[in-house]
Amino acid sequence: MISNASLVARRQAAVPRGVVTGAPIFVERAKNAELWDVEGNRYIDFASGIAVTNTGHMHPKVVAAAQGQLEKYAHLAWQVTGYDSYLELAERLNALAPIANAKTIFFTTGAEATENAVKIARAYTKRQGIITFTGAFHGRTQLTVSMTGKAVPYRTPGTPAAPGVFHCPFPIPHHGTTEDEALHALAHIFKADINPTDVAAIVIEPVQGEGGFYQTPVTFMRRLREICDQHGICLVADEVQTGFARTGKVFATEHFGIEPDIIPVAKALGGGFPISGVIGKAEIMDGVEPGGLGGTYAGNPISCAAALAVLDVIEEEKLCERATWLGEVMLKRLHAFKQSNTLRPIGDVRGLGAMVAFELVKERGGNDPDPDATKAVTAAALDAGLILLSCGYYANTIRILAPLTIPEAHLHEGLDKLEIALKAV
Repeated sequence: MISNASLVARRQAAVPRGVVTGAPIFVERAKNAELWDVEGNRYIDFASGIAVTNTGHMHPKVVAAAQGQLEKYAHLAWQVTGYDSYLELAERLNALAPIANAKTIFFTTGAEATENAVKIARAYTKRQGIITFTGAFHGRTQLTVSMTGKAVPYRTPGTPAAPGVFHCPFPIPHHGTTEDEALHALAHIFKADINPTDVAAIVIEPVQGEGGFYQTPVTFMRRLREICDQHGICLVADEVQTGFARTGKVFATEHFGIEPDIIPVAKALGGGFPISGVIGKAEIMDGVEPGGLGGTYAGNPISCAAALAVLDVIEEEKLCERATWLGEVMLKRLHAFKQSNTLRPIGDVRGLGAMVAFELVKERGGNDPDPDATKAVTAAALDAGLILLSCGYYANTIRILAPLTIPEAHLHEGLDKLEIALKAV
């Protein structure tokens, strides 16, 4: 009989240790918000493949769309011949995005999307500088890992950072950085490190993903828009993790009342199939010469068909509204956990739509991070049958990324298992 332990042993022999598998289990099948491993154990999934399966595992409409496309052809390459699913998906995203007169290009991974967003901004502005924020995560390629605002474990020792990238503190008041202090630090970068007229883009996540689900303050985002307008800088809103109904809007940027110049997207767009994209103002997107953008597998026909079905599901099943409701249920329960004297101490609790997280702290009522407890809680949750992800600049945040299609009974079951884990540690 195949066991998780035997597969873990094979994994250690065959796969480099640099890519981590958080849960020592191997999944045999999945449906909506449930997983079953090779030993038959059942789990509630509060990870969604790192915010990918917003529409749940194996959504019938997404599967049917992919199967239908596979019966026609699997690959053509947009640079060789066109196909209507690529074009239709671009048109629908152009209409949905909070950007007037937009154009869209497709890639395969989130890192590709973010890196190409920078490439497009540099081509349009004829500038080199890029400003990102502490705690940000933009990918693991040479450029995007340099943009990522957390050194360990993402930056391989001995590998130099890409030139022209500068980090500004992200405003998190309860961890010591206010909006005014972050803006002062940005002004300092303009004075000491790079002239704003040499900056191509400021790249920011509306809600930090790996950084801990910290929300960008609305006033801070609007101030960045003003600064970018003042200096001719492209404002890039990295929506790789926040996009496609997770925050209660199709795009999280819609919460801020601003128009970004460029939006990289990925993850939930494909409903489990690999696809990413860059949406941007037409004038900016056309700043790259013909042949300067693309990728062999970029905008794969099967992934495009699946993505079109994902957009249909978001609209037909009202997943933006459901994300808002899910977030309210999760936050109410988490605040109750925080008030309990029998559970592991919880610090800040936060969420935008169904992008919800909480911090584990060493003392009740304090803010001192407890990363060891965070590891222990995720392990205890797995023992209880719940898949959880930790994250955070201080490694003390647990994020909840349940599918937006999760049945209510499974949502409460997962939260019950989380309570068990918090009590066990």
